[in-house]
Amino acid sequence: MGSPRKLAELAKAGILNARQRLDHLLDPGSFQEVGLFAVSERPEDRDRSPGDGVVTGYGCIEGRSVGVIAYDITTLSASSAPVASLKFQHIRKATMTQGMPLVVLGEAGGARIPDVMGARGIARTRSHQIYDRRRQTPWVTAVLGQSYGSPTWKAAMSDLVLMRKGAIMAVSSSKVTSVAISEDVDPEELGGWRMRTEVTGEVDRACETDQEVLSTIRRFLGYLPSHSMEAPPRAVVPAGSGEAMQHLLDVVPELRSKVYDVRKVIEAIVDLGSFFPIKERFAKVLTCGLARIGGRTVGIIASNPVVKGGALDPQACRKATSFVVLCDSFNVPLVLLTDTPGFLVGVEGERLGLAGHIMNFNHALEMATVPKLAVIMRKSYGQAYINMGGNADEIAAWYSADASFMDPGVAVNVVHGIRQKAEPKRFEALRQELARDTGAYDLAAGFLIQDVIDPRDTRDWLSRMLAVHQRRATNSVGQHLMSTWPYSF
Repeated sequence: MGSPRKLAELAKAGILNARQRLDHLLDPGSFQEVGLFAVSERPEDRDRSPGDGVVTGYGCIEGRSVGVIAYDITTLSASSAPVASLKFQHIRKATMTQGMPLVVLGEAGGARIPDVMGARGIARTRSHQIYDRRRQTPWVTAVLGQSYGSPTWKAAMSDLVLMRKGAIMAVSSSKVTSVAISEDVDPEELGGWRMRTEVTGEVDRACETDQEVLSTIRRFLGYLPSHSMEAPPRAVVPAGSGEAMQHLLDVVPELRSKVYDVRKVIEAIVDLGSFFPIKERFAKVLTCGLARIGGRTVGIIASNPVVKGGALDPQACRKATSFVVLCDSFNVPLVLLTDTPGFLVGVEGERLGLAGHIMNFNHALEMATVPKLAVIMRKSYGQAYINMGGNADEIAAWYSADASFMDPGVAVNVVHGIRQKAEPKRFEALRQELARDTGAYDLAAGFLIQDVIDPRDTRDWLSRMLAVHQRRATNSVGQHLMSTWPYSF
């Protein structure tokens, strides 16, 4: 790698270098390097460019093969150059053809200026960069330092993006950006972990240390198959799983106007300790994540009443759409848990293109060919009824559930122009009139849902339906109609 001084600086800061990161990520003794003797193609840089700034090869995670790319910031700032790009494309091709996940440990200063300047320099970049991805195998990118250019492109193409707090991810560095817009730019504001996890949602999770990031990668890949043509691995069901279901009525208030955190419901339903939230800090009104039920991997999409009363917004639709694409690409059944008053309408939503995001979400869900199971918990109103599983393979509703075009109380105001505070008795009479025929048994009577269940039986119902809808005829492999869905969610 780079000079002893640079390596010592990383160690003093408590940051792992590229090879140490691979040691923590991979099973002991499993790393097989490819391109150890590669150097820059520029004669003046050959003696100071070991590996051309990137460590590449293959290894194992929990016994399964993966391809790995670790940027070496101590060598020419891990700047992008032709030989390093050839190494990346070699690993990329091998993982696709051999059915292995790809893990990128990103940290780089951007393009290597001498190599890309001039007409020939910029034209050559296309010859060794390929941005076509069809989701044949899972991709994970970790942002572990100052990451500009190449690692950012890899992150934008990945199924999971992790970030160490203190790292930066952006198209160009603050130095370049400051010159471009003639004002100083704070790197954290440009691409720090809060901005990427909370504002843009491009990073799925931020971690405190390199070690935490690498452990999270290992855990994430454990939910997914190695490639799109096999089913996700099964896991042993931990002792005590499902016991919390008996206390579910203490978690969810019967009165629909009272809120609760749906994550507590999810933790009770799924196998003990198996919930892996994705984009938890972004669009919090919707909770998405991988989990297991009876040892089977599932993807959970749940509206969360503790945020905005569970009303879905454009960001929530974007979050859901990208998660559906992930699950459908890698044969993960979807479970939708619904308790929503509908979409958060208004000026802000319209400015953000709410209608288009609603349709993208709906389009993705209809195109998904993995099993889709839906549970209506307390309420499901309006277009959100369809988006949150109205066309699922199997739908159940809690016996206390309510479904309609809108909340009956809101309908009273819209239809009759009466507010509750002004005429409480008449308001309540009209509300009860509009609330007729909206219950779970009304849905079941027309076979618009398949079952009405006790909330405490939710885990058991989902487990039974997962066993039924295994897609046996295709070995649990779907059609992957969204494998080329755009990267940007």
